[in-house]
Amino acid sequence: MKGNGILGSRGKRISGIGLAVWAVLTAPAWATNGMNLEGYGPVAAAMGGASLAYDNGTAATMNNPATLAWSPAGVRLDLALGLLGPRVDAVLVMPGAQRVAESQSRAFFMPAAGIFSKRGRLGFGLGLYAQGGMGTEYEGDSWLGDPSMDVNTALTEALVNRSEVSVGRAIAPVTFDVTPRLRLGGSVDFVWAGMDLQMALSEGQFQDLANPAAQTIGTAAGSLVQAFGGLYEPFGGTGIERLHHAYFDFSNDSNFTGEAMGSGFAGKVGLTYAATPRLSLGAVYQSETALGDLKTDQASMSMGVSIDPGVLQGSPTGEYVDMILPLAGEIAVEDFQWPATYGIGAAFRPTDRLVLVADVKRIAWSQVMEDFEMTFTADAVPENGPFGGLAMDATLFQEWDDQTVFAGGAAYQMTPALTVRAGFNYGKNPVPAQFLNALFPAIVESHVTYGAGYAFHPRTRLDVSIMHGLDTADTNAGNGATIPAVESTHSQTNAMVMVSHRW
Repeated sequence: MKGNGILGSRGKRISGIGLAVWAVLTAPAWATNGMNLEGYGPVAAAMGGASLAYDNGTAATMNNPATLAWSPAGVRLDLALGLLGPRVDAVLVMPGAQRVAESQSRAFFMPAAGIFSKRGRLGFGLGLYAQGGMGTEYEGDSWLGDPSMDVNTALTEALVNRSEVSVGRAIAPVTFDVTPRLRLGGSVDFVWAGMDLQMALSEGQFQDLANPAAQTIGTAAGSLVQAFGGLYEPFGGTGIERLHHAYFDFSNDSNFTGEAMGSGFAGKVGLTYAATPRLSLGAVYQSETALGDLKTDQASMSMGVSIDPGVLQGSPTGEYVDMILPLAGEIAVEDFQWPATYGIGAAFRPTDRLVLVADVKRIAWSQVMEDFEMTFTADAVPENGPFGGLAMDATLFQEWDDQTVFAGGAAYQMTPALTVRAGFNYGKNPVPAQFLNALFPAIVESHVTYGAGYAFHPRTRLDVSIMHGLDTADTNAGNGATIPAVESTHSQTNAMVMVSHRW
């Protein structure tokens, strides 16, 4: 989230070149084409994210590596810093009233870097970029911190609800000029992902997961669920008067890595074609990732219940108390992947000073965001009592739709040194309302973008962009009984600055 001397959203300061590089590798990104950023690099971002058919610098390693082949002979270095500013609210819709929780995740600093060398018909380089992600943080005194949703009952502890998903890439691109008009490019991408999650489930939500007769929002099964079921009256047995909440927690204090981590590979292939001296076309295919499960052995799960403590020892007393049953263990988030993307684009120069660009991309969210699956295994230690070694397989249904993204923009060269840019980006919200979760509200649809570039020297320039994700709202209607309706709202303002130098 921040590099040398840069202050991030949690207010911690670090120093040292090594940590600055690590920040490039691990910074989380709040994204708005689903979990993708609406644009990579300030040149493309200022023009709505359109990037597939013209030279937009080393951000092409994220966009279409073939456009790197438009670079002149020599070496180009880009250093960039982005500011991501999401604004997210979760509104509990109650009869006659509303309770609003404001996410405190509002500012993320995201560095990026790329270098590319062109020699004759061949080019190669390296890029370090954040792919995207999402995240929210609701404080314990918000309504989400009281998952019993009982305004007359104070729980024994306030529960922070937090999510942070970050995906980054180290990208090695290669380009080849087949002819002066046809250029090819491809890359091998090392991909890593990190996740933090602090998620409270209300009684109604946990009932839905664990009761085979319900399971409208997901499922929960396994030996740990069976053990809880023996205590929890609706699922058999006796002993619990009321369930306050279930709470999953795997989260660290790092501004650079999630608690659960995984890595793997992906790749891209692309081309550009100069149809005429003023019209160029581009196309790209980016593969689905092959990431391993995101894992950590520093996880916990707790159940807040009213219970006869004697039940745990097999000798009920008939006396009920409110208590937290905490369990330490391991979490594995299973088969979390980034989707395949393919797109086509065009760039047209009606005059020597004006460039018009447009892209259409298809993001295959349905192939990777059908479910969110994780397995919690309680450590076999005395502190976990009879639950040690037991496991829970929990699934939250997602069923995201594939997303078609339309991006377009223009650049106009005001003077030999100054270029101004503007654009628009639209992608329909891929998240079905019935599975919308306040921790993962990736629902922004429309973006207005603008920016500028200034050449201080024939070999050195500065480019900036500002992107506004316009306010979007959607409501999960719940089930009208035990799971209430929740409206999520999300808007975002992002900015990026990049310094480029050629040798």
